[in-house]
Amino acid sequence: MATKNYTLEFHPAAKKELSRLNHQTKAYIVQSLSLFIEQYSTEYERELMRTAKVKKLKGEWKGFYRLRLRHYRVIYEKIEERLVIHIVRVAHRQEVY
Repeated sequence: MATKNYTLEFHPAAKKELSRLNHQTKAYIVQSLSLFIEQYSTEYERELMRTAKVKKLKGEWKGFYRLRLRHYRVIYEKIEERLVIHIVRVAHRQEVY
């Protein structure tokens, strides 16, 4: 079975949120997202859901997913036809929703 190659695409607001973080935190998040995208598959995502690192969101965020990275949360959506993981939020867990 061929593995789909996904790319990361940041919403302008997510880029701005990321740019406001300190250098060390920003580097950790970017490195983690790069690893996430390299390893991404539906099976990998299911495994992360079992460990609660990824959660399918409900309510106003229906259709989006949350990726837990230490104290930060990355909200993303999958756009299958473009093979994109679209990052819409990067924020501290107290501020993300």
